[in-house]
Amino acid sequence: MRPFKEIKTNYYFTREDEEILLELKPVMEKRADRVVEAIHQWINSTESARRVFKNESLKVHVMNLIKDWFIRLFSGKYDNTYYDYLIKIGQKHELAGVEPHYLIRALNIVKNSCIDVLCDEVELCRERERYFIAINKIIDINLDIINSSYIEEEIKSYSIAYIARGKILRLGEVFSQLTSAALVLSLIILTAAVVYLCGRDIYEIFTGQLEQNIITALGSVLILWVMLELINTEIAHLKGGKFKISVFIGVALVTTIREVMIATLKHESIEFILSLVASVLVIGLIFWLVKRTEEARR
Repeated sequence: MRPFKEIKTNYYFTREDEEILLELKPVMEKRADRVVEAIHQWINSTESARRVFKNESLKVHVMNLIKDWFIRLFSGKYDNTYYDYLIKIGQKHELAGVEPHYLIRALNIVKNSCIDVLCDEVELCRERERYFIAINKIIDINLDIINSSYIEEEIKSYSIAYIARGKILRLGEVFSQLTSAALVLSLIILTAAVVYLCGRDIYEIFTGQLEQNIITALGSVLILWVMLELINTEIAHLKGGKFKISVFIGVALVTTIREVMIATLKHESIEFILSLVASVLVIGLIFWLVKRTEEARR
């Protein structure tokens, strides 16, 4: 399966489309039963579709699921949770033996029903067009993901190589999670060491040269701050957030700045200090470029 972000980009599905769909939520919730009834009537009038349902209770259950799905179309929230929800729909259709044709036809009925609702509820033609474009995008995205999930699930049942690939991927995911947890633990241990270093430098302020020890302690505090940022970034990544490489570059930047301050106090050679300053400028430029790229991707 392709990443959800890539799918939305391919359909030109933007934040504006999400807001438009959210605008329609009160209207569509009110008309959800009408849409479900249109699908129900089609099932009853189509013998091949009617055979999918073994009893009336199953049909009622499926109609309730369709209603829930329809309302979620206008939730305004289309994240990875929504993506997983659509994948499971495709998997359940394959497990139940429901052919993709029925899903395509059902979504076509939903589109037509939405047009009817917009004609009844929205007076301006331009507004109706704007709403329907957003509806068309989200329904096409749903169809794309659900059918892709269906096909992928169907391939799994026949292809030994695909089954082996799935197991390897799951093993890789588990290993990745364990490695990330080990990384967080390592960062905690390193942060504890930095806390000790910071405490020692602060203690030496009262026992040695005041000016030199204050600068050294300040450098240690900066490193401690960056270490905390590293831990928070890795924890956020474990929870599904984006990985921020800028934080790691920030560690190198702060460490180099600390070395510049210490070298200046120790009256190191001018060539050595200038090389450190040049390193700060280069790392600082890289940090700024990476940070700018990360913010642009939000």
